[in-house]
Amino acid sequence: TRHYCVTTQFAFQENEIKLLTAEIERLKNFGCLGVSPSLEGLRDENAKLKYRLNFLKKSLQEERSKSTKSMININSCLQEIFGAAIQAAYPDLENPPLVVTPSQQPKFGDYQCNSAMGISQILLKTREQKVIPREIAEKIAKNIPANECIEKVEIAGPGFINVHLRKDFVSKQLSSLLMNGVQPPAIGKRKKVVVDFSSPNIAKEMHVGHLRSTIIGESMCRLFEFAGYDVLRLNHLGDWGTQFGMLIAHLQDKFPDYLTVSPPIGDLQAFYKESKRRFDTEEEFKKRAYQCVVLLQSKNPDFIKAWNLICDVSRREFQKIYNCLDVTIIERGESFYHEMMKDIVKEFEDKGFVQVDDGRKVVFVPGFPVPLTIMKSDGGYTYDTSDLAALKHRLYEEKGDILIYVVDSGQSVHFQTVFAAGQMIGWYDPKVTRVAHAAFGVVLGEDKKKFKTRSGDTVRLIDLLEEGLKRAMDKLKDKERDKVLTPEELKAAQTSVAFGCIKYADLSHNRLNDYVFSFDKMLDDRGNTAAYLLYAFTRIRAIARLANINEQMLRKAAREEVLVLDHEKEWKLGKCILRFPEILQKILEDLLLHTLCDYLYELATTFTEFYDSCYCVEKDRQTGQIVKVNMWRLLLCEATATVMAKGFDILGIKPVQRM
Repeated sequence: TRHYCVTTQFAFQENEIKLLTAEIERLKNFGCLGVSPSLEGLRDENAKLKYRLNFLKKSLQEERSKSTKSMININSCLQEIFGAAIQAAYPDLENPPLVVTPSQQPKFGDYQCNSAMGISQILLKTREQKVIPREIAEKIAKNIPANECIEKVEIAGPGFINVHLRKDFVSKQLSSLLMNGVQPPAIGKRKKVVVDFSSPNIAKEMHVGHLRSTIIGESMCRLFEFAGYDVLRLNHLGDWGTQFGMLIAHLQDKFPDYLTVSPPIGDLQAFYKESKRRFDTEEEFKKRAYQCVVLLQSKNPDFIKAWNLICDVSRREFQKIYNCLDVTIIERGESFYHEMMKDIVKEFEDKGFVQVDDGRKVVFVPGFPVPLTIMKSDGGYTYDTSDLAALKHRLYEEKGDILIYVVDSGQSVHFQTVFAAGQMIGWYDPKVTRVAHAAFGVVLGEDKKKFKTRSGDTVRLIDLLEEGLKRAMDKLKDKERDKVLTPEELKAAQTSVAFGCIKYADLSHNRLNDYVFSFDKMLDDRGNTAAYLLYAFTRIRAIARLANINEQMLRKAAREEVLVLDHEKEWKLGKCILRFPEILQKILEDLLLHTLCDYLYELATTFTEFYDSCYCVEKDRQTGQIVKVNMWRLLLCEATATVMAKGFDILGIKPVQRM
């Protein structure tokens, strides 16, 4: 895809450069001959053309540079090649199936094209032609265009086309990776992605239920940023609503001088519970709470200050969590959209979508049995109104090309209805703008029930993270790492393991499913866990160091050495490393991050097979002295570690050099 699409883009840009150069020359001649009555106008036009020309030249240069440094998505390249072959073999066939996948076994080559079976069925259904898939596969194979990556193809079974890659092609791509680092394939036009994640409620502590949204959302943002998108990370805080009436009323009673002296609210959760108890049991307090809501919504300065004080206490607590998890996010709570809600209601009314039901203003969306309530009978707004306002703002003001909502599965019907309402009123076309609910399941305890404390309370997220730190340190001390690491290295390893394991345990499960939270499993250094991968990474990084090979020597070798891939384990590892771009492309499409975790585990185990079979550093068995360094194998180690490091970065995991 990179070869074909980018080449076409270059051709367009080069053609425009030629035309602009000719136009500038023409204007120059006009100016010299004095033909134009407005020389000033000519100069302006000339300047504009020159600016455009310089911009295009610079852009073309940057794209060429980026293109040559980018990792190639081999699967996409093969799809392009086989797409051309199928088009040549069956030019009259509309939208033929194009199926290219990595082979599961070496005897079936490196990749497989399995399109012949699908084409056979289409020919039978649409033209009543009975052609056996094997014949179709042979015809496709004969029409494969000249390319740099395929060594040979073989027809197997009923019509599978087994593809064998060229070793010099794979070796060249690995060398490029080592010289340029992990660079994502070019994405064309830079799109804007808005990701809504985390979203705790003010005056309530973050609990284990917020863990998944925060971790998954952060990782998605990192992936899109790495792929070259412009990403806006939004925290849709629950910072507005009737609950603030009771909180402000309670604040006035408990800290009457709050306007001049900052109230020492240490435990906001306890403060919330006290106000809720009073709201439920004291009628007078309840009335005053409702009055406080009215005054807050009318922007009374004293009540706005009280609201800000409560919000600030929560923000400080939330930030502690975000600092631990290395999360970057911009606060944009429900209050941000409050002024827009009146216009949202009016727009739906003006377009005839609003019905009145028992005093409420509701919107029925075709295909959804439950309507959206956009205004309550008392004139107040709802979550439906704020989510519609947020949707429109992200489309019209933020100009998002892709909107992603990382919210639990329990909200699926709600978001489907909101998105459908946005389409119904004409805010966006799903063929142009992608709006997705990245739903996720709940966190379960080891008893397979909703994760709770022994007393039955919801688990506070800060307590969970502190427990993770304690257990990680215990694990490191069990392995006597405290005896070989400096205090600073031990602390870094503790943080890396604790938070890395909590994140990976979540991300390595399909987000659509519930998952069981178990510290024992996530801290196990065997199997598909962060602990195993982090240990594997530090071991790989140590190989060159122990052979006294520094970074400068590796960079020199990457420029000069040819990566020999003669051993089957070298070949298997080289191909596995280069699958990284296609793994990322799949996740950009389906937003399922466990695919990256599965890939990193496969890469680590493939590396272990290679390291057990292929000597990177040969030593004298008697003296232990280094006899020979197989530099091309050390380069394979380096390429593996480079890809693993980028994978960790996308998952929000921080590896350490010594563990």
